[in-house]
Amino acid sequence: MNEYIHIIIKAIMGTFNWTWKSIIFEVPWYTNYFWGLIVISLLVWGLEVVFPWRKNQAIFRKDFWLDAFYMFFNFFLFAIFISGFYALLATVFSKFGVSASSIALIDFSAWPMWGQLLVFFILLDFVQWFTHILLHKYPFLWEFHKVHHSVKEMGFAAHLRYHWMENILYKPLKTLAVMLLGGFEPEQAYIVHFIAITIGHFNHSNIKITYGPLKYFLNNPVMHLYHHAHELPKGTFGVNFGISLSIWDYIFKTNYIPEESGTIELGFEGDDKFPKDFLHQNMHGFGKTK
Repeated sequence: MNEYIHIIIKAIMGTFNWTWKSIIFEVPWYTNYFWGLIVISLLVWGLEVVFPWRKNQAIFRKDFWLDAFYMFFNFFLFAIFISGFYALLATVFSKFGVSASSIALIDFSAWPMWGQLLVFFILLDFVQWFTHILLHKYPFLWEFHKVHHSVKEMGFAAHLRYHWMENILYKPLKTLAVMLLGGFEPEQAYIVHFIAITIGHFNHSNIKITYGPLKYFLNNPVMHLYHHAHELPKGTFGVNFGISLSIWDYIFKTNYIPEESGTIELGFEGDDKFPKDFLHQNMHGFGKTK
């Protein structure tokens, strides 16, 4: 038992120290996700201010500061806490002989770096798309995902407003997928992570971008706004599930963009009774739902 407690504490302290070193610029710039997130956020927010899609939406929109707090909580504070759990899980798996190499289907480590990054990006995006569908399809998962869909005015910071349970759901599936393909994370994977953050911020922003013909491959703010629509097409549990890529929605026929005014109502049925503060939103989903 003491061994496991030591593993948990060591992992938590390691993640905390790395985060602190990021804040004080003691890590390589290309792995500094703390300041990287801030720079990307300021860039996209600045574009929202200069080129607003919904011109009557305030610069400090509804729940702006709540979503800003969510960004840092989900990306850093909760990551510090949960790192101990993942370290413990990895240790338990290793005791049973389960490792990346033991369950790998294909080894991509010998591929050129651009090929590794491309496969890594596509693989992670598909897993997240599939997980996203599960969050909408199954009622008990949807109760957690409602936090993200409680956004009533869209802006860049809404990207990282989500229930802490989504970290628990997404991370193991992404890790498993990577393990099945050789257990690799490319040396320059930071490129993929920064690209994903940027695309996610743009998709939730108050900017109208469709990317022309590339809309069939890249997710965009117009497409994603309809994912957050209060009124969904009849017979569906959601549309436009893409994270960074839209291609999965076009392949599996879950795409839907009826118009591009950007003036639709956001949310879900009953959202007027949904908790408005951070604490109660993150307690939602446990126990019986009224």
